[in-house]
Amino acid sequence: AVVSTQCTESSGINAEYGGGLEDIAVNLPAVISADLRLNEPRYATLPNIMKAKKKKIEKMSPEDLGVDVSPRIKVLKVVDPPVREAGDKVPDVATLMSKLKEKGHI
Repeated sequence: AVVSTQCTESSGINAEYGGGLEDIAVNLPAVISADLRLNEPRYATLPNIMKAKKKKIEKMSPEDLGVDVSPRIKVLKVVDPPVREAGDKVPDVATLMSKLKEKGHI
């Protein structure tokens, strides 16, 4: 289903079914499922790429936008994780099983 219009109390939906398309009006809130073809990408065309190259990008600071960027989290301390012991190499499966039994893992 594709939501074609959106209002505060109701919404218009263009629903696709086996035989074609159907326009439905539903009251909100409503549960609407989406089709795989809903997110078809828009590919940029060469003329639009050239227009975008010419467009000026205005640099703004957070203060210009009225955004507070001061830190809100206070780091109390940072601790490294404990160092792991070196592993043991075993020559065969029987030795591995006996070591696991000794340590109580089996």
